[in-house]
Parts: sequence; C-alpha cells; structure tokens
Amino acid sequence: PWGGPRLHYIEEKIEEKIEEKMKGKRSTPGRRRSPTPMDAPTPLPDWQGLLAERLARVRARVDAASPGQAVAIVAAVKYCAPEQLADAVRAGLAALGENRAQDFAAHREALPPELRDAVAWHFIGHLQTNKLNKVLGAFDLLHGVDSLRLAEAIAQRVTPDGPPQRVLLQVNVAGEASKSGFAPAELPEAAERIAQLPGLALEGLMAMAPADADEGAARAVFRQTRQLRDGLEQRLGKPLPRLSMGMSRDYLPAVLEGATIIRLGSVLFRPAENDTHG
Repeated sequence: PWGGPRLHYIEEKIEEKIEEKMKGKRSTPGRRRSPTPMDAPTPLPDWQGLLAERLARVRARVDAASPGQAVAIVAAVKYCAPEQLADAVRAGLAALGENRAQDFAAHREALPPELRDAVAWHFIGHLQTNKLNKVLGAFDLLHGVDSLRLAEAIAQRVTPDGPPQRVLLQVNVAGEASKSGFAPAELPEAAERIAQLPGLALEGLMAMAPADADEGAARAVFRQTRQLRDGLEQRLGKPLPRLSMGMSRDYLPAVLEGATIIRLGSVLFRPAENDTHG
C-alpha cells in the first residue's frame, strides 16, 4: 500500500464512494435473492460483474485522488483471455491497450461485431519499425514513440489522405537501461522536430516509474514527466493534453501528479480466486 497522508486520506474515502455506487445494484426493486444456507460457500460473482466491481473501485480511487480530473482507463488486454474481452467491454471498459502488434487482429476478432467499434484501441507496447504495417491505421493512439527514427518511419508510412496518427512520446525519466525512451535532456529538440512531421499528431508524453519505486520515487518520475510536458507546451506553442502515466502498481501516485491516462492490467484481470479489494 502507498503511504503518505494524502493517500491515506484517499483510502479512507474510497469505501464510502464504492458503497454508494453499489447500493443501487444490491437493492434493485422487484428482485429478491433466494435464501442460502448459512454453511453454503459463497459463489464467485460472474466475470462481468466482478470486473465491473473492480472497475468501480479503481474509478473511486481515481475520483478521490483527483476530483474533477478526467482520467481515461486503458485496459491491457494481454492480461485478459480473448473469450472474456466482450464481458470486459460490457462491464464498462471503453479503451483497450494492446502490447503486441501480432495479437491485435485476434483480440479484435474475439469481440462480437457490435462491440468492435465501441471501444478505442491503444498500442501500449514497445513499437518496432518492422511492425508498423500492422499498427498504423488500426490504433487510435500510439503510446510509445521512443525515438526520432521511429517517428520519421511512422510519418513516411501514414496514408497521405487519411487522418494523422495520434502519438505520445515515451520519456525515460528515471534513466533505466532496461527501458527505451527519450532522455529528458534530448526531449525538447526531438519533440520540436516530431511536431513538424506530416501525418503525425503529437498529443503528449508517456512514462513509467521503476518497478521497485516507492511512492516518493514514483511521484518524482511522474512529476518530472508533467513538468517536461508543460515545458514542451510552451516551446511548441500548442497544447499536449495527454499524460499516459501509471500502471496497476502505481496508478494512484500517477493520478496525483496529473496523469490523464492510466494503463491497467492485473488490478482488473487478476484471477477471481486471488481477489482482494484494491
């Protein structure tokens, strides 16, 4: 659990909000639950209902962390079985995130036709130039443009008469050797060049905190990412409204530092037998 007085206060308010949201669902008029013997095991909820409750908990935490701030939830589908994707969308997920370009077609086909265009698809994995043909035109937003070379390759392949490809630049704030992304010092000049490329719509930044970061270290990474974005807005003279920051382990610190998109996997899709409030 994350520490600090602000996050402790948030946790105190979460259960109140969740209870308010769930009251209507538990007391639907005209429906009466059959009595269950005291010694009978409590059945696990159906997958769609379980996911809807988890999603409600996440949203309650986000609302408590930053009241009035619009934060989009992108669900990482690599954590979800293809046959469960339709239930995930019906549970209220409006944006799905794909990590591997080669898996996208199968995941999209797993949805019934009426749901395929009801969700936005984001590419949230490491993007390689040899996979661009599978990605361009298929995703609403690319989160991980991590080099000028990749941005130029995208610009060269975007259909001239089509809509621009929306992108975020990945910045490696913590300087981790295991992660790609622009170093903070090189970001301003690179962003200036990328913003001028035809066929691209630069909308903001994406960043990840180290996996072992505590609350303070994670918030420092996210805070610096927001500050880099703010500086780019002034340099480029245009709004960059998207900040993709925070995953299942650290989405609350990200929201506290201004995230507008959080990328969630295990907190939504963990096995039911491992379920805990969180």
